Amino acid sequence: MKILLTTLVSFFYLTLPAFAEEHAAGAAHTVHDLTTTTPGYASLALFVLAYLLVIFEEQTHLRKSKPVVMAAGIIWVLLALAYRQVGIPAEQAHAAILHNMTEYVELMLFLLSAMTYINSMDERNIFQALRSWLVSRGFSLRTVFWITGFLAFIISPVADNLTTALLMGAVVMAVARDNKKFVAIACINIVVGANAGGAFSPFGDITTLMVWQKGQAAFGEFFYLFIPALLNWLVPAAIMSRFVSKAVPEAMEERISMKFGAKRIMLLFLLTIVTAVSFHNFLELPPAAGMMLGLSYLGFFSYYIKIREKRALEYDRPLGISNTPNRDPFDIFKKVARAEWDTLLFFYGVILCVGGLSQFGYLAQVSHQMYEGLGATKANVLVGILSAIVDNIPVMFAVLTMDPAMSLGQWLLVTLTAGVGGSLLSIGSAAGVALMGTARGTYTFGAHLKWMPVIALGYAASIFAHLFINAKLFAM
Repeated sequence: MKILLTTLVSFFYLTLPAFAEEHAAGAAHTVHDLTTTTPGYASLALFVLAYLLVIFEEQTHLRKSKPVVMAAGIIWVLLALAYRQVGIPAEQAHAAILHNMTEYVELMLFLLSAMTYINSMDERNIFQALRSWLVSRGFSLRTVFWITGFLAFIISPVADNLTTALLMGAVVMAVARDNKKFVAIACINIVVGANAGGAFSPFGDITTLMVWQKGQAAFGEFFYLFIPALLNWLVPAAIMSRFVSKAVPEAMEERISMKFGAKRIMLLFLLTIVTAVSFHNFLELPPAAGMMLGLSYLGFFSYYIKIREKRALEYDRPLGISNTPNRDPFDIFKKVARAEWDTLLFFYGVILCVGGLSQFGYLAQVSHQMYEGLGATKANVLVGILSAIVDNIPVMFAVLTMDPAMSLGQWLLVTLTAGVGGSLLSIGSAAGVALMGTARGTYTFGAHLKWMPVIALGYAASIFAHLFINAKLFAM
């Protein structure tokens, strides 16, 4: 009975998009001007209120997903009522919300697979082993400053900038926990490096992933941003390093070994990335489908790890380089459960909120004011500044929903600015917010604000470098 019910539900969801397409072909992209209606004003006010609650999450302790998910549902109720009032067929709202939900599902499945791999590598002590190696080297504070910033820049294109920032932040605090001045400036360097590194890779940041999945830039074209992104980190790092002591803290004798299968999980993650890129480039299938296929690689390998660890536990034998068997055998579904569900649900709320406001016609007005009034270059620079105040995810999704007519160079510019603009303020990126939590009282909003002019130099340098080096990409 359970199998039959599951089959019927699956069939229903498989046929739903086809049904919607049959009854409302192309309606998902039909936008009506309902900006001056009461439901339109109410939806806009509701989104602003929900986002204020997101901004003050640290003070209210209300998870960021809750207000935006509620706002998303109510906005679409108001949209459906507004359509009914002006006589627009209900099928258009139905097709529009399905279009937005499809975009969310692609993003969610992609991130779920990536998060599961990151959680698995964390459980296998891969990040802890790197941290212990760095801590035990006995480097000077200035060397630690440069190493952690550089590693943040090169790791975040593969792992996400949040995970990278937390890892490098742990290294800094382990090396010089009592030196608050060093911890603060090193954390700023890590945030800038992690955000800059994430800007030239589809896997480095949610915004770059969204641009890639939307088809505005091919996978290899993001690497045009490598030098601009490098300058974004290198310019402020070179200035800040002059204020970092060359003192050598006492080395820590901390040794952490990777668990059984750790290196093979890293290899499988690389293979998964290759699979996702191949799905998109060669088969013209969604990258999320490739990531889910890659997740199955980890699923089968996790079964092998579990069997080996259970046997080692039964016979009390060492396994691999570990001295003792793992008392809690590896389980992939525990890693899935540890995914950042608050973040994934937050993306759902943001995408549907912005999608609903787009259907009211607000984004068309914004697009006209920004991209036709200011011009694409100024508008894209402004997007980066806005992303320092408002999270870059709704800002970038709004730009993608507006879909202004831009050259590849301009799409890469907005990808760059949305990715690195969040470094201007500590609250402008997930990396900054996370480090403020782990280095509470040391790395603060004020400490970051002190160095904002220096970070802004890197922001400007990256933009000018892109405009100069990649000038040929700006031809329509």
